[in-house]
Amino acid sequence: MKLKLDEALDIPLRSVDREIENIVKHDKDVPRSSTLAKSIIDLVRSGGKRVRPLMVIVGSRFGPSPDERKIWRLAAAAEFIHAASLIHDDIIDDSPVRRGQKALHVKIGINEALHVGNYMSARVIELISVYSADRERYVYDLSSLATTQLCLGEYQQLAHLYDYNVTVEEYLEKSRNKTAQLMATCLRIGAQAAGANEETADLLYSFGEKLGMAFQIRDDILDFTQSAEKLGKPAGSDLRKGQVTLPVLYALQDEELAPSIRAISADTPAEVTDLVIAAIQHSDALQKSECLSAQYLDEARDIINRLSHYPAHRDLLVLLQYFGGRES
Repeated sequence: MKLKLDEALDIPLRSVDREIENIVKHDKDVPRSSTLAKSIIDLVRSGGKRVRPLMVIVGSRFGPSPDERKIWRLAAAAEFIHAASLIHDDIIDDSPVRRGQKALHVKIGINEALHVGNYMSARVIELISVYSADRERYVYDLSSLATTQLCLGEYQQLAHLYDYNVTVEEYLEKSRNKTAQLMATCLRIGAQAAGANEETADLLYSFGEKLGMAFQIRDDILDFTQSAEKLGKPAGSDLRKGQVTLPVLYALQDEELAPSIRAISADTPAEVTDLVIAAIQHSDALQKSECLSAQYLDEARDIINRLSHYPAHRDLLVLLQYFGGRES
């Protein structure tokens, strides 16, 4: 039987979840019976692989002096940032489902869900304020991600809906801001919190960034290749909502296919969009996207080789296998 990611990394997922739940349970300003507290606890218990907190813990294994309390708090904070971004993503994308269940804004309303997401982002800043010494200011990388790069990535996505003149470089920048930088930061702050040297911490950041880029590209490919049952939405949902992802950008390079793609707008009938999506699926766009994802994974593998003198490099191999082996 294939091990789950947390099992392969020998990190107890229940302990991660407990630490995340404690963030809200120990907040004296939030009654446990409140919609806010209940919503966050429900989010935690709805599932998820906890990739980002696991990355914080993996990063800490590259340092000589890990402070377990600090590491676990940072890990929980990373998941809080990620979960808050998902709440906002679902509202902006008008996605009714998250992890096979009703999205939070569908359950409790848009205004209430925004309040939950904003609280989670702000709570992270409060959590890390205890690490205010100059030598530990790296932990503010997490809060800056919550308020800058993630928001910038979402804005870049919104600003280019149905924009078929987006370049591959712009797509990659958006993916870096929206997805890759948080993963990269998780590895780096874990290492720095454990006293790793800067060269090692920077290599881990680069490794995480490349994994994150491969992850986002793979996610965009899966939007075209997975069944509607697995996706919980029709294939090609990103394009239907105006998101111009890498497979679409590569398909636009096909002179015969490009005009029909460019004709898609918010008012395009579903049956017309279905035909265009099928054409993209049968083009070489998905294969080209796979090649770029594989290139990022190869670059990540090279970084593992540079860190092979650390026993924890085996954990990086586990992460590489996980990101490179997602089901198609």
